[in-house]
Amino acid sequence: MRLRNKKWAGPWLAAHPDLVIGQTRATELKGHWADLFPRQQPIQVEIGTGKGQFIIGMAKAYPDRNFIGMEIQESAVAVAARKADEDGQPLPNLKFLYGDGAGVETYFEKGEIEKLYLNFSDPWPKHRHENRRLTSPNFLKGYQSVLPKGGQLAFKTDNRGLFEYSLYSFAQFGVNFIPDGISLDLHADEDKMVDNVATEYEEKFSAKGFPIYQFIGQFN
Repeated sequence: MRLRNKKWAGPWLAAHPDLVIGQTRATELKGHWADLFPRQQPIQVEIGTGKGQFIIGMAKAYPDRNFIGMEIQESAVAVAARKADEDGQPLPNLKFLYGDGAGVETYFEKGEIEKLYLNFSDPWPKHRHENRRLTSPNFLKGYQSVLPKGGQLAFKTDNRGLFEYSLYSFAQFGVNFIPDGISLDLHADEDKMVDNVATEYEEKFSAKGFPIYQFIGQFN
């Protein structure tokens, strides 16, 4: 879902180039993202970070990891980054990338990131739009090209149809779920919820009684 245009977004992003990396600079950083962070530690990326609740929560929960929230919408990435910038807790392990997830391999080298997150992606339900789904083979090929062997892909959705499609797509592409890596009702599993960091959509749909589906797998 697209956010309404925020007139302040463009100027704000231009004033915060160290927090939000634009697409041109991002391509130049390929292979050197670790240099942006004060500590050399594994990097994890969320594709389609939206308003930023998940990636900010992850940066707070795991200070021993560096995080990048990737977003194609100007207003969304500005909202997320400003939220992080104004947070009372310093987050030196968090950056944002204002760019297109379809070209993830244009920004990162093989093995440069250890884990990718896809949270509540657009389901694109019509068959003719299959290639736009972030779990379709053309996207999985890009993810495979940047993750190390055994690198993880974590996926959450409230959409049963997209989840079923994604499980098939993962299996065909050779993305194997880790032990206990599939959940058909994440929020009903107390053990998994201990470490779960929720997105805005996740809280909204779960509050309405919709089950949250989760898949965590590894590329061969």
